[in-house]
Order: sequence, then structure tokens, then C-alpha cells
Amino acid sequence: MDKLLLIDDEDDVRYSFKRIFSSPDLNLETAASGEEGLKVIKSFQPDLVLMDVRMGGINGLETLRRIRQDDAKLPVIMMTAYGTTQTAIDAMKLGAYDYLLKPFDVPKLKQIVADALKAARDMRQVVACEPLLETEDYDLGIVGRSQPMQEVFKMIGQLAGSDATALVTGESGTGKELVARAIYHNSRRNDNSYLPINCAAIPENLLESELFGHEKGSFTGAISQRIGKFEQCDKGTLFLDEIGDMTLSTQAKILRVLQSGTIERVGGNKPIVVDVRIIAATNKRLEEAVASREFREDLFYRLNVVRVSLPTLRERREDIPLLIDYFLKTIASAEGRKPKSILEDAQERLMQHDWPGNVRELENVIRRTIVMAKGEAIRADDLPTDIRSVGRDPAGTSQALGQAEPPLAAAIDLGTISAKLFHWAKERPDIAVLPAVERELIAHALRETNGNQVRAAKLLGITRATLRKRIEKFSIKQAVSVE
Repeated sequence: MDKLLLIDDEDDVRYSFKRIFSSPDLNLETAASGEEGLKVIKSFQPDLVLMDVRMGGINGLETLRRIRQDDAKLPVIMMTAYGTTQTAIDAMKLGAYDYLLKPFDVPKLKQIVADALKAARDMRQVVACEPLLETEDYDLGIVGRSQPMQEVFKMIGQLAGSDATALVTGESGTGKELVARAIYHNSRRNDNSYLPINCAAIPENLLESELFGHEKGSFTGAISQRIGKFEQCDKGTLFLDEIGDMTLSTQAKILRVLQSGTIERVGGNKPIVVDVRIIAATNKRLEEAVASREFREDLFYRLNVVRVSLPTLRERREDIPLLIDYFLKTIASAEGRKPKSILEDAQERLMQHDWPGNVRELENVIRRTIVMAKGEAIRADDLPTDIRSVGRDPAGTSQALGQAEPPLAAAIDLGTISAKLFHWAKERPDIAVLPAVERELIAHALRETNGNQVRAAKLLGITRATLRKRIEKFSIKQAVSVE
């Protein structure tokens, strides 16, 4: 549940906010002065503060200054019925998330509050880069033990001690925003602001104003001065998602920020110094966009200082069981109930699906399946039609996509292995035969599949989790034999 704190000395305003934000998903507390508000912040620990500028006692700007000294990540929205240009500038310089004039446009107010709460969650929810599902000690993680994901974790670690611009690339749904937040949380700027901007979601004529701000009268509808995200995010990190959809004119302004560390508001002519780390992300192939002159070559090289390329889910299928387990548990935890289990035939179907929407698609399928499953265990028949039909022939016989795996017995000379093991046991009475057989079968399955644990587990007729435990138990390395 999100927690809001309203600091305003007018009874009518406090009453109105209680009605506007009456929701089971929101917990609203109020304070009638800046002094009282500072005390409530310590005990209530809100996710967002909305505060009047003019109040008895210490005013809103001084209260904001003290809040920023104690917690630079707490978003604060300033409000006043007596707005002046200088007040807005002073509030944004002190780190206010936004500045609103009374009376309020209620839908706009709710949208700004929703955006600010998302920003608060982004700044406070630490993204774990090396999640261990056995401990369940994290709220949000980049799940994966595959080699491609290990390379991603290494890149995040290498970026931790640097302010270098980072470019995160990958198909939609691969987790680019999670990686950006992981870079932020592990950086030297993690005590300052983190603001995400989706460049594709904001109309072209508004994006420049959103990023750089604007001066009063600079265009139709610019009735007052506005501070942009670059100024709001000074000393912090700005995440530019879907930067490949940005127009060439806006790209030129982003390039100027990277080159000079200054911005100009729309309609302004005064350079403003900003200290912002940029993390950009795109699902487009920027090299191709540069070749077709849809993306500036000089900006591409400025952004591509350190590149983090995310693999598709198709390229790391061995992580699918981990992701399934993660989503089953986190979704159940959020809903306050016991997580469902998943049967092996259902997991096999999920393993075989092509996942054009990547991890996001898998999460949505798990959410849907949790709702539709008739029992506490998810079966193949509970999955969406296009997934549960994967790998089935017309007669309904289940088999893997493409060529079926040969039976393990056909790939192993059981007689030879048995003779070896019994001879070994005779010479070494301290060695138990059955564990040795199990160890050799697992080692052989790994050799047959070139170390692919998912395929090896399938050959052996066990789950990947069981195989992993056996590998650890027997200290098996690839190409180990009993000789």
C-alpha cells in the first residue's frame, strides 16, 4: 500500500484530499504545518509528500530543504494558489518532483501522484542482480543463472563504480528497465534521484518540454515556466527508455547535454548546467537506424560508451524454470496467498514455447494461468491454447519441438558401464555401487547434451532442480568418468 502525506494549513484542502485519494490502495496522512509534517515523515515514512508553499511557521520551501537533507529520494510535490515564476524555480532547484497551482485539475493531480509514486518505487526497490530463489530474500530480481545472464551481471558490476553513459539493448520484454535500475542502485548516485522517461509514450511536441522544460509563452499553452526532468534529476540518473523513437531534433539536444553538460529550456537562450548520468535503452537496432539516417551517428557513439545487450528468453531457456518459480512465488506473495505448484508437463510446454514477448510475456502467462488453474497445481491443460498445444502431434502425443531426444539408454553402453562399476567396486570396497551408477549416468547425460542441464534432465527423466542438486552432491564436472 502506497503512503501519501499532505502538508497544508487549510482544513478544506486536507478534507478534499481525503475524498480524492480515498482508496484501499492508498494510506493518506495529513499535517497542518511544516513542523508537524517533518515529525510525521519520521514516524509515517511516506512514499510521497504533497505540500503547500505558504504556511504558518516554516514555509514550504524551507520544509522542502529540510526534507531533502534527510532523504534525497523522497518525492515532494509543491502546491500553491499564489504561483510565481521564482517560486517554481526555487522549488525545483531544491529537488521538488513537481509544482502545481491551486485549484487542482483532479484527473491531472491523480496522474502526477501516480507518476511520482512509481518514481518512488523505482528509487527504493533495489534490483537484485544475483538472486537466489532458495532464500527468497529480495522483492525484485533479475532472475537467471544462464551464461548470457551471467555476462549481463558482470557488465552491471563493471558499471557500478563509474558514471559512464550506458546503452541497454534487447527485444521488448527482456528486462531493460530492470537492468537500468540495477545499474542505478549499484552506482555512486544511488542516494540521489532516478527518473525514467519513456520517449515513445510522450508525443513529439511535448517530449522536449518534458526533458528540458520550457519558458512561459514559448508555445501555445505554455502559460507558466516549467522545469524539465534534466533539472529535476540534477546529481541523479535519468533513464531514457525507447530512445530509438526520439526525433532527430531532440537527439541533437541530448547530444549537447552529453557534450557540454548544459541544457536550454524550450523558448529560452540561457545555458543551464546539469549533472545527470544518462542510461538509455532501445529495442531497435541503432546501427541500422544510423545507416538509414533515422538516428544520429554522433549521438549513437556518445550513448554506446558501455553497452549491455540482453538475451532473448529463447536464448536462455534454461532460466525458464527459475522464472516460473519466481513469478509463482512473487505473484502469490503480492496477493497474500500460498503459491501454486506446476506439474512437469506444464513446465515442458512453457519450456518449448518460442516467447516472442520474452520475460514479460512469460509473466503475463503465469498470471493468467494462476487465475484459470482449477487446482493448486498448474497442469498443461490450464495453459493458454497456443502454449499447451506446442509439441503435440494430432494424436495428442507429447514430444519436444524438432527432433526428439534419443533415449538415454540408447546413448550409453550399459553393459560396459556396469562391468566397469562392479570391477571398481570389487577393487574399492569403500565405494557404493548405486551412487556411482547415478553419478556416471548424470555425467554421461551432460556429455551427451554438451553440458545443457535442461536437456540432460529431460534425458534422465528428472527435473532440472533435481539434476542441479545431484551435480552439487557428486561434485560433477563436464566430461567426468568413473575411470
